[in-house]
Amino acid sequence: MSTKGFNSGDAFPQDVVFSYIPWTEEAGEITSCGIPINYYASKEWADKKVILFALPGAFTPVCSANHVPEYIQKLPELRAKGVDQVAVLAYNDAYVMSAWGKANGVTGDDILFLSDPDAKFSKSIGWADEEGRTYRYVIIIDHGKVTYAAKEAAKNTLELSSADAVLKQL
Repeated sequence: MSTKGFNSGDAFPQDVVFSYIPWTEEAGEITSCGIPINYYASKEWADKKVILFALPGAFTPVCSANHVPEYIQKLPELRAKGVDQVAVLAYNDAYVMSAWGKANGVTGDDILFLSDPDAKFSKSIGWADEEGRTYRYVIIIDHGKVTYAAKEAAKNTLELSSADAVLKQL
């Protein structure tokens, strides 16, 4: 499998589409289901500074205990460094990602919980495993250009893609 990923200065692809259920107060309970829509990341992020971090799966140990909570905690620091949008990505469907956001108390669009259906995007950059799960990685996109991208060396490692590591890259 390819390990191509991105290099600093690369353009973020123009055709990236994820699946997403926007948070609404009316469907704010974890037992409520919204309707998945397409999230046109390339278009939405063209004029923004974005942190996209990916992980192997919602409700999994490292992801739930450390990765997502750290980004929630560090969100004010990330915003202070000029980050417009933070998004978490996994191969799970939009319903699971929506429930995971609610389980973490995330409301509005503070952090987008995006689905990478069939790990299409992650596979396209060589950052998905043979089972179709997204690897743990992070990409900083600044107005359509990648300024930092890193994939963790091992499944349960959280170093290069942690919020602290990203803060050092901003």
